[in-house]
Amino acid sequence: MHHEKLEINVAMQIQKPMNEVFEAIVNPEKMTNYFISQSTGIMEEGKNLIWKFPEFDFECPVRVGKIEKDKYISYYWENSGKELLVEIRLSESSNNTTLVSISEKKMDNNEAGLKWLSGNSFGWSNFLACLKAYLEYGINLRKGSFDFMKK
Repeated sequence: MHHEKLEINVAMQIQKPMNEVFEAIVNPEKMTNYFISQSTGIMEEGKNLIWKFPEFDFECPVRVGKIEKDKYISYYWENSGKELLVEIRLSESSNNTTLVSISEKKMDNNEAGLKWLSGNSFGWSNFLACLKAYLEYGINLRKGSFDFMKK
């Protein structure tokens, strides 16, 4: 059996400048238009936050790591009893657009890890699509998308 650690990596280009994309990711007033339903605060280095999601009845603790304005956001959240690092990198692309690259690290290469890899790879791709729709077109793609998952 292969014992390498599993890691998620996704990316998408958004037709907005880096400062607008950064603000949409760290500011809960903007995040509620495409990702979460509630946060206990703005993402700032060293802060502990609680996120709520519109489809799920649980609170998600988030420990903000390093923040570099308009370039880099890192935080930790839990999955299967493990604290995982999420890193979001913003880089300028052509015509004042932004490439958003996200990685989530790391899980063991086992059944739980493969389930996480599948679910969260979809989740991060969806996050990027929803962020793009919100910033470029003012549309909340997430609204109603996961109602079937409510228990």
